[in-house]
Amino acid sequence: MAPTLVRHHIGNTVRQIIFIILISVVLGAAVNFIRPDSIPFVETWSMADNLVTEDGEALAIPLEDAAALFADNAAIFLDARTPAEYEKGHIQGAVNLPWHEVDNYFETVIMTLDPEAMIITYCDGEACSLSHDLALFLKDLGFTRIKVLVNGWTLWKGHDLPVTTPSS
Repeated sequence: MAPTLVRHHIGNTVRQIIFIILISVVLGAAVNFIRPDSIPFVETWSMADNLVTEDGEALAIPLEDAAALFADNAAIFLDARTPAEYEKGHIQGAVNLPWHEVDNYFETVIMTLDPEAMIITYCDGEACSLSHDLALFLKDLGFTRIKVLVNGWTLWKGHDLPVTTPSS
């Protein structure tokens, strides 16, 4: 094939690809627009902003509020991470209730929890959902004062708040 003919075919192919993509975007937006449960085009994707119960109650707690409750000994901290992660370090006084093993640990831990106490769950990482899942589980069991410290372990350590580590 002549180079000019090849360029012509490539040019046509590129135009067709662009046209197909453009049509797909327009059709997708149109379908989304007419759906009753459409997905918003602009959304807040922050984990803290999206931590809510079914009735709209916000679950996220700012670090400053969690630290104040800790200082006043007014909250129970539950670490939703694995036992191995918990052993490497955790918020001082926190109880380990690993979400992925909640059935194995729950009976032991539940006996120590006051249903009226403020409970703060945490895990590690902005996108970690273990603490959120644990908080919703406790809500379903009747615990009413539940909060989630998003990215809890990293934030807590990063602000030099009291921790327990193997060396402490």
